[in-house]
Formats: sequence, C-alpha cells, structure tokens
Amino acid sequence: MKTPALASLLLLCPALVLAQQEVDRAQNASPTPGNQQLERVSVTRQQTDTDLRRREPVAKQLYGREELDKYGDTQLSDVLKRLPGINVSGGQLRMRGLGGAYTQILVNGEPAPPGFSLDNLNPQQVERLEVTKAPTADQSAQAIAGTLNIILKDAPRVVQKDLRLGLAYASEKPVINAGFTYGDRVVGGLGFVLPISVYNWNFKNELDGERLTNAEPQPGQLRQHVASEGHDRSHGRGFNVSPRLNWKLGDDETLSLQGFFVDNRFRTEGVNTVTRLADNDPAYLPRTLDETTRNHGTFSAQRLNLQYNNRFNEDRRVELRAGAGSGGADFDFDFEGRGGAVPISRTTTGHNRNHQATLGGKYSQYAGEAHTLTAGGEIERRVRDENRRTLEDGVELLPGIEGQPFNATITRTAVYGQDEWEINKQWSAYFGVRHEQIKTQSEGSSDFAGSSDFQSTSKVTTPLLHLNYKPNPKGRDLVRASLTRSYKAPDVQQLINRPSINTTEPLASGNTRTTPDRVGNPNLKPELATGLDIAYESYLPAGGLVSVGVFHRRITNLIRTDQPRLMTVPWAPTQRWVITQINLSKATTQGLEIEVKGRAGELFPSLFEPTTALSLRASLNVYRSSVGDIPGPNNRLEGQQPWQFNFGADYRMKSLPITMGFSAQIAPDFDVRQSALQSQETLASRSLDAFAAMQVSKQDSVRLSANGLFQPRQGTRVSFTDLQDFTLSERKPVAWWAVNWEHKF
Repeated sequence: MKTPALASLLLLCPALVLAQQEVDRAQNASPTPGNQQLERVSVTRQQTDTDLRRREPVAKQLYGREELDKYGDTQLSDVLKRLPGINVSGGQLRMRGLGGAYTQILVNGEPAPPGFSLDNLNPQQVERLEVTKAPTADQSAQAIAGTLNIILKDAPRVVQKDLRLGLAYASEKPVINAGFTYGDRVVGGLGFVLPISVYNWNFKNELDGERLTNAEPQPGQLRQHVASEGHDRSHGRGFNVSPRLNWKLGDDETLSLQGFFVDNRFRTEGVNTVTRLADNDPAYLPRTLDETTRNHGTFSAQRLNLQYNNRFNEDRRVELRAGAGSGGADFDFDFEGRGGAVPISRTTTGHNRNHQATLGGKYSQYAGEAHTLTAGGEIERRVRDENRRTLEDGVELLPGIEGQPFNATITRTAVYGQDEWEINKQWSAYFGVRHEQIKTQSEGSSDFAGSSDFQSTSKVTTPLLHLNYKPNPKGRDLVRASLTRSYKAPDVQQLINRPSINTTEPLASGNTRTTPDRVGNPNLKPELATGLDIAYESYLPAGGLVSVGVFHRRITNLIRTDQPRLMTVPWAPTQRWVITQINLSKATTQGLEIEVKGRAGELFPSLFEPTTALSLRASLNVYRSSVGDIPGPNNRLEGQQPWQFNFGADYRMKSLPITMGFSAQIAPDFDVRQSALQSQETLASRSLDAFAAMQVSKQDSVRLSANGLFQPRQGTRVSFTDLQDFTLSERKPVAWWAVNWEHKF
C-alpha cells in the first residue's frame, strides 16, 4: 500500500499547510490532569484561500498574502510563475500555454495600463490575486485563456505599519529593495493604506546564436553560415505607490479612492561577436562582426479610481466607478557594428503617451429567495500618441515614414446582465450575457509609403453559463461546468499599415523569404472562442484540495502571420519580401488540469503523522491544440507547450521558529508550425526556487531566498520546412539570491 502512496508523493512533492497552526494551537489547549474544572475552549480557523475559492459562484483560484510573501519576491512575475497553469516569459503572462492578448490582466477589475509589465509591480502592493479560467459578465470577455485580476491593498481594519528591507545578489552586483506600508482607520469611518516600494535590478545573460541563410544558394546568392557569442546586462530602478482611502458614509454606504503609480528607469548594454563558420561562402562577409548595443528609457503609469457603493436595503445595492489615468514610455537604442563589410551606426528613438478615462456602474437586486439579478455597463476611452525614428549612419532609414507621429483612439463600451440562481441545496447556476464594442481610429501622415489612417470596429456578444453541483448537499465537494464565449481583438500594432524593416539586409539590395519586412493589416477581425470547462473539486477537511479539470476552446478567425510575399513596395528601390497577419479559419485547444495541495498527513496518512508540519502541492497541465489552415505536425497555437509540471513543499520546524520550502517548474522543449513555411522550436525550461524564513522576535523576521536555480539554456530555433535555413538564439539565465528583513511596528 505504501508503494503507490510513495509514488504519489514523488509526483506531488512538498508545500504549505494552510491550517497547521490552528491544529497545533487546538492540541496545546488541552486541559492538564490537575485541573478540577474544564474550561470552555473555542478554536476558530481563519478562512483560507481554499475556503474562499470553494464559496465562489464561478471557478476561481485565489491567492493571498501567504503566497505573495512566501519567497520575498520584488516582482509579481516571480510569484505568478509558481501558480498552477501559469508561466511567465519575458514578463508576459501565459495561461494554459497561451500568451499575448489571449490572457487578460486587470488591476482592481480594470484593464491594466498600456505597456504595463508584471515586472513593474511589487507583490507588497497587492492584497490578493484572482485567477479565472472562464469569463464572467461583469468583466471584459477578452480572455480566451483566462483572466488575472490583481487586487491592490485595501485599508486594514486595525493599524498596520510594516517596514521591509532587502538585499539581493545577481550577476556580479548587489541590488536593494525596500517597502513600507502604513494603514489605519481613523475617526469618522475613514480608513487609509499607503504602501510604498522601491527596488532595483541587475541581470546578466550569456548569449549564443547561429544563423544559416541561403543553405542551397540560387544564382546570385551566397551561403551565409555564422555564429554569434556575447552577453547583455540589464539594470535599472523603480518604485510603486498604491494609496487607498476608504470612507464609510453610513452603515451600508462607502466611498473609496484608489491610486496606482509606477515609475521605472532601465538601461541595457550588450556585446556580440559574429564568427564565420567553415562552410560559409568565402565571398560572404557579414555587414558587422563586432557589435555593441545600448538601450535606456523609462516607463511610468498613473491612475486614480473612485468607487461608490450603497446597499439601499438587504435586497438592492448599487456600485458606481470612475477613473482616469495616464502614462507612457520612451527609449533610446544605439547599435554600433564594426569589422564587417559595412560599418553601421544605427540609432532608434521612440516615445509614446497614453491617456485613459473610464466610467462604469452596476445595479443588483434579489428576486425572490433564489435569484440575484445584476445589470451594468461601462465605457473606456484611451488615446495613444506615438513617435518613432531610426537613423542609420545619420540618414533616415525610411524617409517620410520614420519620425512621423501618429495617434490612435480606442473606445470600448459594454453592457451586461447576469443572474446568480440558487436552484436548490445541490445546484446553483450563473447566467450572463455581455455585449462589448471596441472602436479603434488612427490618424497619421499620408506619405508615399501609404497612410497610417484607419478605422476598425469590433462587436462581440458573449453569452455565459456557469453551473455548480454538490454531489452531497452537506459535503464540501463540487463539480463545476462552464459554457462561455470569449474573444481577442487585434491591437493597434497589428492594425496599423506602417512597415517595420528587417535590418539584416540593406534596403538597396533586397531581402529574402527568411528576413522579411512586416506591415499591419487594418482589416483584421477579432478572434472568437467558444469554451467548455468541467472540473471536479474535492475540498479536504483540514484545508487541502484535489482538483481535476478539462477544457476545450474552439477559435474562429484566428490571427496568424501569413507567408512571406515578394512585393513592389514604396519604401525600397527593389522588391522586398513582406509578411502581414491575416485571419485563418479556425483552431482548437483542449487540456487536462490537475491540482493537489494540502497537509502531508491528510494527503498521505499512512506515511505522515497528522501533526507533521509539512505541506505539499503539485499541478500537472497537459495541452493540445491544432490550427486548421496550417499543415501538421505540430500545428499548435503559438507558444503553447505540451505540458507543464509544478511541485513544491513547505515545512515548519517544531524546535525552531523556522519555515522553509521550495517550488519547481518544468516544461519540455516543443515545436510549433507557425506557417506552411516556418517552424519554431522552444527549448526546455526548468527552474527551482527556495526559501527559509525565521521569526526572530514578535516584530521581526528574516527571510533567505534563491530564485531561478538550475535553469538550462533557454531560447528558440526558427527553421523552414522546404529550406535548410535556420536561426538559433540561446541565452543562459542567472539565478539570484536574496535576504529580506521585515519589522512590524
């Protein structure tokens, strides 16, 4: 009997017991033999993230302070990469293996600011994370893969004053971070919280590459086979502030003001050396052999949101919201290439500014004893101004195009209605429908390369159905099912009809199918997805969880890059190969999602004592997908890995006030057939994070952590189905170590 249990343990691996302290406290409260009178002892257990998850009307994963604080992270992306069904690549969130606009990111229920990265936000600014795999009517349905809602810190019920100081080491230089949180409730029902975080970073990556072009040269072509070796170093600093003010106007009436401010300064330097390989054509000399790059810039975002809530009585309530924000980014990128056929000095500068305003509201009312009806609407207007210029050897790379400003105005409106229905003790349902419209209008100069003016309107109606079933009306287990519609609208960069030049080949001499230029397509339609989700969730008595789920998505109007086409273009004296994005017919994706977490004694009673302060967690996600208009094999959705396995453990020592744990993530290498011509292989990834925390005193704690241990080389290899040509890019990430001290006043 122990063999299967041990095998399950190895599959699971170790994580944190949510109710361990309460169990120990209850045992220590037992009366001593000398007592003549038994005292009444009341043991209460604070609601855990698992308890809150079970009570949600739709399938939702919740993560609070325990998960946010565990490893002492300074970037929210490091927290997210350890969560089931989530991985983060280059600061981009991917759920169910799908990134980009397939995954929606919200901040307090509102779309994240343009240009926002998960690396920009410190976990100390966050109250909790909400992960939803199927959309709901009261949030945008631009969530084919799912939604991450980042809830910022709320005003505490009692005074809170925390100071955190941290020192980390990565890539040759130490970096610091600090955070301070002050919150209180004062006279007159007024409460506030002021979390402030400052941080800097320093990362160095070793880079390797190889490129084979014209492997089977045609007349007039030269075989190009080169390797490259170098490194880049990225460093910078930033701060987050997210103040919140709550005012209790009455017993059932509140007004809150939430601010969100981010500011980052970054700089990157790189060195690269190009080497001709033995089978390179002797007559071919790369344009440059010794290359250096420098990039520096800023990102900032500011937002204020006002929210009014009023519960008129037990049956009716209203919520009104208004918000305004702005932000932007700028960069200055320099490239210097020497030692090759033609020395190159290229400078690219750019900046953008965004301005945003939102209005929204919803009204809810009980209908009888079983129905809660809600109706609402929202409108968002966002204006983006952008300018970009590239100079090569002091001359405009694209005269008449580069340096010409353009702006885009995006107006999003939505109305929705929903009904939460408690059918009986076993069944509950959530019905909803949402109609959303996105109108994009761009204005720019009409130059000889074509105008950047365009208009695009997307209208999508999304019906939604969520069902919950309790096999035992008095039990804790649940079966959840969802049938929903979601979508992905094309963004401005996909729509705008401006060329982006591949600088591998000079404009005057033309390019190849493997080095095409790129233009947008203003005729793109939104992708539509019909989704089915079914999950069985078993909630264990001591706070553990076992969940098994499956999902299926059928996507139409899939946006994918078309094959390169040789065209006469107005921006070059010769014909150029050009690619753009088009709508394909359809695609499907489906998967299996398994999650297990809980106390070791509850999950494996034959191996561990009930009081063992060891908790375990593991998740296995298996994905399959197929794109209809692209031949197989491996005609998967872009970037979707076949599977992902996460596992971890946490242990609290009994003899010392020390807690320690680890978390590991593993994903295999995989190929994606991107088009009939091109495939991309992504290398395998694995990573291990570990921590040890000690409670030094009632007010002070110290935490040691390591992030990104045992990572292999990461990168991609792009190859071509009917050519031997390929491009390989690899990097070796570096782990970092940190120590954090926290003091509670």
